[in-house]
Amino acid sequence: MIGKSLKNYVVEEALGKGGMGMVYRARDTRLGRSVALKILKPEVVQDPDRRRRFIQEARAASAVNHPAIAQIYEIEESDDTTFISMEYVDGSTVRQLVERGELDLSAALEVAIQVADGLARAHEAGIVHRDIKSDNVMVSRDGHPKILDFGLAKLIDIGRDSDAGASRLETVTRTQAGMILGTIHYMSPEQARGLPTDRRSDVFSFGVLLYEMASGSLPFKGASVLDTLHAIAYQETQPISSLKANLPYSLQKVIDRCLQKKPEDRYQNLRETVADLKRVKREVESGVTGGVPLLERVRFWLGGMTTKGMIWAAVAGAVVGGLFFSWLLGNGPGENWGGLIFVGLAGLFIFRRFRNRGQREARRFVKKASAFREVRLITLHKGEFTVAVEKPTAKTYLKLNALLTAANERLYHGDPMTLVIREELAEVDLRKLLASPGVRFLREDPRRPGKMKAAGTGG
Repeated sequence: MIGKSLKNYVVEEALGKGGMGMVYRARDTRLGRSVALKILKPEVVQDPDRRRRFIQEARAASAVNHPAIAQIYEIEESDDTTFISMEYVDGSTVRQLVERGELDLSAALEVAIQVADGLARAHEAGIVHRDIKSDNVMVSRDGHPKILDFGLAKLIDIGRDSDAGASRLETVTRTQAGMILGTIHYMSPEQARGLPTDRRSDVFSFGVLLYEMASGSLPFKGASVLDTLHAIAYQETQPISSLKANLPYSLQKVIDRCLQKKPEDRYQNLRETVADLKRVKREVESGVTGGVPLLERVRFWLGGMTTKGMIWAAVAGAVVGGLFFSWLLGNGPGENWGGLIFVGLAGLFIFRRFRNRGQREARRFVKKASAFREVRLITLHKGEFTVAVEKPTAKTYLKLNALLTAANERLYHGDPMTLVIREELAEVDLRKLLASPGVRFLREDPRRPGKMKAAGTGG
């Protein structure tokens, strides 16, 4: 392709490869400027209706004018090749800057403010990006961020184009297409679950980007695509302060609000996000940042106790403390042993309730999950459930994840339980699971009593 002419563009250099095609630097001979040409794969735009909607959206996106948005110049065809001419940004992606350690906190905040402002402008024009990630934000050599690929993500928005029986989750976990894999870590929970999306999905993805720039790490990572999707949809993030020292708590609050699982709990307008980030930037520049609130410090000291757990602990402590002081103000130690014994028994009861709550929730999860006929085996080891399933649907994954979320919400203390779903395992792998510690449920093959049904054998 190097040296080839497409209309009035001469291709000069390959810049990168993505799920939708190759990107090249080219020379516009008509206007005498460098441009970025994205040459789309034929299969991406072969469907006429999809191509029509894509072109319509790309044209709408090209009308959004903002310094932080790389402009789309035109969409053209030449010798059956469909390509997009875009603004060429000479610089590095945010991912490259993070990997090279070139983004300090002040720089990260400046990039975040400009990107959020650009997204807000697009949202006000009715344009949703749908694919915000560190590879889609370039920072020019003179320090100006540019959001790439506005209007192009409609091509990979497969959730709405699939029929009701094939959700986005099924498509992702089964096909694992390259254009999807590059986006997995930045998906919103509604994208991961195959639900409709709006601009609040961009808010979540922006929160992932902000987390990555501030801490140098992604908030949701798993050993597989499914594990990552599960983390996005159901697991809380690790505080950025635990990954990198001296980050202000006010920044954590902005990230937490962006990364809320329910769209209605996030920022509803990125203008609010910009205002909050500017306040964080002023704090950083002044050198005076607010500390972690007392409630959060107490939560940390108690090993990550949930808010509900802290409320119950406070109530229990108040009751026990009241009884203890009542005993002290009584007629003397020798005359109030009954009250002291009551305090001791109450404390023991409360301790047992807290200590055993995780076990009760685990048993409840196993009982409900084992009712699904797709579930063949359930193990629990060190807080992680492994569920072997046969012929699951996307609904199976969602129901199991919902059960786990409900169980974790009822925990008062400690780390949340996690879930790994293993699909269509060979018999040898199932036997290994049976030999592993913590087997909680085993479904027998009705055709062979006493034997486990091997996944993938039918029936």
